[in-house]
Parts: sequence; C-alpha cells; structure tokens
Amino acid sequence: MNTAIQAALDHAVQSLKAEGTLPSDWNNTSVLTRTKDRSHGDFASNIAMMGAKVAGMKPRDLAEKILANLPEVADISKAEIAGPGFINFFLNADQRFAVLDRIEAQKEQFGKTQANAAKKVQVEFVSANPTSSLHVGHGRGAAYGMTVANLLEATGATVDREYYVNDAGRQMDILATSTYLRYLELTGQTLVFPKNAYQGDYVKQIAQSIIDKDGDAHVRPVADIYKDVPEDVQYAAELDAEGNKVVLSGDKEKHIDGLIHNSQNHLGASYRVFHQAALHAILDDIKDDLGEFGVTFDQWFSEATLTEKIDEALQTLDQRGFLYEKDGNIWFKSTEFGDEKDRVVKRRNGQTTYFASDIAYHLNKLQRGYTDIIDIWGSDHHGYIARVKAAIDAMGYNSKKLTVLLVQFVSLWRGGEMVQMSSRSGQFVTLRDLRKEVGNDAARFYYVMRKSEQHIDFDLDLAVSQSKDNAVYYIQYAHARICRMLEKAVATGINFDTVNARQFAAKLELDAETEILAKLAAYPEIVVRAANHYEPHQVGNYLKELAALFHGWYNEHKVLSDDAELTQARLLLSKNVQQVVLNGLELLGVSAPEAM
Repeated sequence: MNTAIQAALDHAVQSLKAEGTLPSDWNNTSVLTRTKDRSHGDFASNIAMMGAKVAGMKPRDLAEKILANLPEVADISKAEIAGPGFINFFLNADQRFAVLDRIEAQKEQFGKTQANAAKKVQVEFVSANPTSSLHVGHGRGAAYGMTVANLLEATGATVDREYYVNDAGRQMDILATSTYLRYLELTGQTLVFPKNAYQGDYVKQIAQSIIDKDGDAHVRPVADIYKDVPEDVQYAAELDAEGNKVVLSGDKEKHIDGLIHNSQNHLGASYRVFHQAALHAILDDIKDDLGEFGVTFDQWFSEATLTEKIDEALQTLDQRGFLYEKDGNIWFKSTEFGDEKDRVVKRRNGQTTYFASDIAYHLNKLQRGYTDIIDIWGSDHHGYIARVKAAIDAMGYNSKKLTVLLVQFVSLWRGGEMVQMSSRSGQFVTLRDLRKEVGNDAARFYYVMRKSEQHIDFDLDLAVSQSKDNAVYYIQYAHARICRMLEKAVATGINFDTVNARQFAAKLELDAETEILAKLAAYPEIVVRAANHYEPHQVGNYLKELAALFHGWYNEHKVLSDDAELTQARLLLSKNVQQVVLNGLELLGVSAPEAM
C-alpha cells in the first residue's frame, strides 16, 4: 500500500512541476511512514514540508496543492492535512484486513520481496585469524554478518557469504612456532616459552597430535632454535601509575621473530608440518563453532592463494603511476585519494605487506562481478577503510561499490561485574563458552540488537532470565503461547480453519486488534529498511513491539470465548502473529519454540 501512495505523491509532484509550483529539478527526499498514532491515519508523508522552501510557500499551502493533484488511490478512504503540513492517509475498513490474506497466501514468504533483486552482493565477515578459538567479539561479527546476509537475500539479492582465511603472514608463523616450541617441551626439551607466543592449552594439544603422528622426527636442539635470538622482554614487578607493565629490557616482538626465523631454518620443509597442523586444527574448530551457531559460508577464501593476484594488483598500480620507491620500500600514493599518509606495499627485503594482500583480495572481489561488496570489520580496523578505498579507485574501479561496516566491541557482564578477557594469554571467553551459558538464541538475538558501531554490554544474567525484560524470551514466548492456544482450541473441539475464519475478520473491532493488524502489515517494509541500512536491530525491535502488542491484547481479552465467530477471528489474528514472529526470528537466526 505504501508503494501505491508513494506513486500517487510522485504523480502530484510531477503535476506541480509541470505547472511551475515546484522547480523541475527539485529532488524529492520526503519520506512516507506508518503513523504511530491511529488517529493520524495509517500513513503520513512530510512531502509538503520538504518542498515548501523551494516552492516559496507555507507547508500547509503546498500540502493543499498536493492533495488537489493527488490521483485516487485504491483502498484509501481519505487523505488530510495535519499539524505543520503532514499529509495523513487513512485506509478503508476492508484494507485493514488485507494483510491477513497476504500472510495466509505467502506464509513463510511473507516479508520477503524483490526490492534488491538487481544486486549481487558479497558479504565478508568474521575472517578472524585462525590462531585461536573464536571469542565473544568474533561472535558479534558472525551474528551480525549472517543476519545482514539473510536480510539482503530476503529482499531478493543474490548473496555470497565469505570468510577470508588469514593463512599466511606473521601471526600464523607465531602460532606455528608456538606449536613447535610446545612440541620440543613435550618431547623432553627445556626452554623458556616466549611471552609473545600463543599461550593456550590448545597449542599443546596441537603439538601432541604431531607427536602422536610423527614422534620426535622434528626435534632439533633447543640451543639452535634460541641461538642469537634477541632477549625476550623483561617486566618490572610492579605496574606503572596507569596499570601498565613497565619494560625493563628486551623486545618481545624481536624475540619471537628470531625464534620464527631459526625454526624455519632448522626445520626446513618440516616447518610446514607445524604451520598446517595448527592452521587446520583451529580452522576446523572455527568452522564447527560457527556451524553450531547457525553461521555458514559459501566460500572460505585462502590468503595464501593471493600470490599472483598481489603481483597483478601492484603491477596495475605501478602502470597507473601510483607506486614509488623510497628508502628501499615500495609505497602506494594513497594520499592522492584522501588517505592520511602513503602506505608501504613491499618492504626492502622483497616481502609484501598485509595491505598488499588486502589490495589483491579486493581486486579479486571486484573481478568477480559483484554490484556491492560488504566488508564487516572490527572497529579497531577503522583506519584501514580509507587506504583500501584508495587502492580500489587507484586500480580504476569505483570504491563506492565497497561498504565497510564496523562492529564494536562486546563487554560481558555477570552479577553486575564485567568479565575480563584477553586472547594472547589464552584466558579469553570463547564464543563457545557464551553459547553454552546463554544458548544460541540469546546470543544471536542480543548480538544484533544494537547498531553495529555501538558498543554492547552483554548482560549474561538477563539473557537467561524468563521475564519480559528478556526480549528474546518475550518474543519466543509469544510464538509458544499461540501454539499452545491453537492446541487448546483443537482439544476443546473448536474447528478452526484460516479460510473459514477470514469471513469473521470484521469482528476484530478493538483498537488493540487494529494496532496488531497495522503492525503485521508493516513487517515487509521493516525487512526492506533493515536490509538497505544493514540494521538487523530494526527487525528485533519490530518483533519486540509486535510481541508486546500481542501479549497485552491476549492478557486483556479472551481468544477462546462463547462467541464462536469472534473466537475464529481472534484465532486467525493470533495465527498471523505467530507466522510473522516465526518469519522474523528466522531472519535473525533465532528459533521459534512451540513450547516454553
């Protein structure tokens, strides 16, 4: 219905442009929204207020001219001017119930549209280094990315979900060397484990798996591995005034890099045994974790496969005049595209940088023919946006194809206190830990209930509570409550049939019932809006409001009553609420239990 009203408004605007009331080049940026107050009609437009200035008249005067040029819209009983110049539209009585027919006809497809059918979208998310299990921060990116992809698909887009596997580079080398040092320990060698190595027990488990397979075949003298390696960092016993460790001597980064270098030299081809064992063990764990969380990918893209694409990307940038040499390094002129400084893409030792891999990966994405590329990154990667967009433009593509969505950090709270976590020490709260404590449904729901760029304080106690303060419980309870009601209807001999019940819809005369009908009709618009703005929380908020309307109505009015026709009508309304709750929860990756 909103589409028909908008079309009528557009027709009126064109008529006013033709007669000279509105400039021919006026860009209509007005919005048509559902009203919150039923006394203001069903839809309201601010078009007169948006166009008043360019028309040189008062908004109400322009509104009168718009109404005079407004063609008849089927199922609209009247349109009137309100307040400073809003135009309110009222549906006729029959149109109020049309949503019941649409839901009954479309069922699980209700809410899905073809609004984005022309789009081929890649959504890349999570992409955590395969160096440890996923933690609760990764979980938010997983839930958010999956739901954004679901919303885009629900609005007709072709969507590819992709995980970028950082299986090359320094972090994987730190993990491989950490695994090798644990291997040496487990085979009887004595050493001081580096502070900058990966500390978790999972590293020992990977090392043990190699021993189980290969025994001591990869043992080398510890002295050789530590020979000429810079001293590890040494800290003072006490923290400084800001609570930070005080460095007395040494350098943890140079220390671990020296160990990596020696491990690679002394192991030779065997070094890959540790690299691959660590990679596959942790990547398999990540895949299992995400799969159990309802997060799946169409492709797991390996960074290690980008070697030729890096050469192609750098060659393209060089041919287009955007590379130069300085101090032995090769630099990209990213400042010419708005970045704060130029960026190194190849070091003097011939090694390419992480940024060079990022450029090559995005070149690969662009060459796959997507209309839209969506990267979902942690908020700490904000500084990378300008340089990646600069590289896209420099290679001759349009950086507007790339949208970067930043996901803020997550803080866990239990019993009124913040739960501490850290990754390198291995003492972090994993996504699996969270799912075990609060369940997949609460995790998926609360992860997406705020804008992605806003910080989340995740209340573990609230997430498991059975109260209306726990939004996911309250929404799921609406679905379960209706299931129980329908079962009771059958048990008491009520022959409920949606087609037959439709003839009694006019019995739904209460204001609360009208509100529920209007809320149901708004669902497809909410899905499109949430998809286009990458805001899953709009669907979550909608479901909370729908559940609140239903629970309030149900608590005040009997559904199963002595009035057979009214019972049929109210069962029909309830059945439609159940369907929309189910559809919305499915988009969010949350289950709709039939009993609670």
